[in-house]
Amino acid sequence: MEIDNFALQYALDTFYFLICGALVMWMAAGFAMLEAGLVRSKNTTEILLKNISLYAVACTMYMAVGYAIMYPELGFAMLAGITADGVAGAEQPAGYAPSADFFFQVVFVATAMSIVSGAVAERMKLWAFLAFAVVMTGFIYPLEGSWTWGGEAVFGLYSLADLGFSDFAGSGIVHMAGAAAALAGVLLLGPRQGKYSANGTINAIPGSNLPLATLGTFILWMGWFGFNGGSVLATASVESANTVAIVFMNTNAAAAGGLIAALVVARALFGKADLTMALNGALAGLVAITAEPSTPSALQATAFGGLGGMLVVLAIVVLDRLRIDDPVGAISVHGVVGLLGLLLVPVTNPRTDDGGASFSGQLVGALTIFVWVFAASLLVWAVLRVTMGIRVSYEDEYEGVDLAECGMEAYPEFTTK
Repeated sequence: MEIDNFALQYALDTFYFLICGALVMWMAAGFAMLEAGLVRSKNTTEILLKNISLYAVACTMYMAVGYAIMYPELGFAMLAGITADGVAGAEQPAGYAPSADFFFQVVFVATAMSIVSGAVAERMKLWAFLAFAVVMTGFIYPLEGSWTWGGEAVFGLYSLADLGFSDFAGSGIVHMAGAAAALAGVLLLGPRQGKYSANGTINAIPGSNLPLATLGTFILWMGWFGFNGGSVLATASVESANTVAIVFMNTNAAAAGGLIAALVVARALFGKADLTMALNGALAGLVAITAEPSTPSALQATAFGGLGGMLVVLAIVVLDRLRIDDPVGAISVHGVVGLLGLLLVPVTNPRTDDGGASFSGQLVGALTIFVWVFAASLLVWAVLRVTMGIRVSYEDEYEGVDLAECGMEAYPEFTTK
């Protein structure tokens, strides 16, 4: 029997794309567990509800409008039910099923929104958060994505691709964008009650379940292989299979380097090993390598992850001193280290006639992403604050948003009446 090589490659690449998308979807569970572990027990139910709800909102909004904004030809064709031939606009279909591309893209959108969830935890109204999720996943993120991965000019003014901007899997496009939206919300929301004293003292507010936070980090670490590996977009050829293997290797190496570096820096600063810093160090290493996991050596990837791990500890300390209250360190992990990841790309993938990145292009791209997402998010948060309010009352915050917003507790057997 004659084997149709194109059909076989199409099937394998589509299957690989879908499996990687499923791994990225599993990161939603990782964010939920990490955030549930790092908030107080009285706020656990709400943070879990936020995470599963934002995933559903992201899937619906990106399907309805977001995908068409980010990739106009593909998005409108998918909504119209056009087949692979019509979507590709060529004699042969694309190298994988168009619906697989949508599925892979939509889980990235949900990841960006998940970053916001942890930063505004313990004091934001549930429905205000979900209202913001509608705008973020349906409009703010897709428009930014159209300028980067979509290749469109920024408001018709300039092309990031022409300037030498490159972001392999989304250190800036996904992670820094999520952190920019989170920062805008945190600035308008203000810190949690009791976090900062009038005399300048910073009061630690420990999370309720560090085993759960650690489990969440392991889930994210695992899901990141789909995040970065799937961004190769293929695996059914020798070249793409080798690239996938390199990406997996470097993703793992960077996470390990980030955790070790954060653990050492935390020990030097605080005198003791700090689990939460170690967890954020692993995530910082993953964010740092996401912008370009295919060109570094394993040793370089470990070093890049280590830089991210060191930077995230310092960033968390600095933001605390600036009285920017981020219960899970999301702005530091995804925003500060996301920028680092972008700036590291030209080290191993410099600009040439065949592509690559320039430092100037990376800076312009990072600035474009941050300014757009931060400004648009700040406007949306401000409108929500004026119309429906974004912060729960002092009494509800003291009692816990589980009861105030959800009417149930995550750990009722430990509550004294």
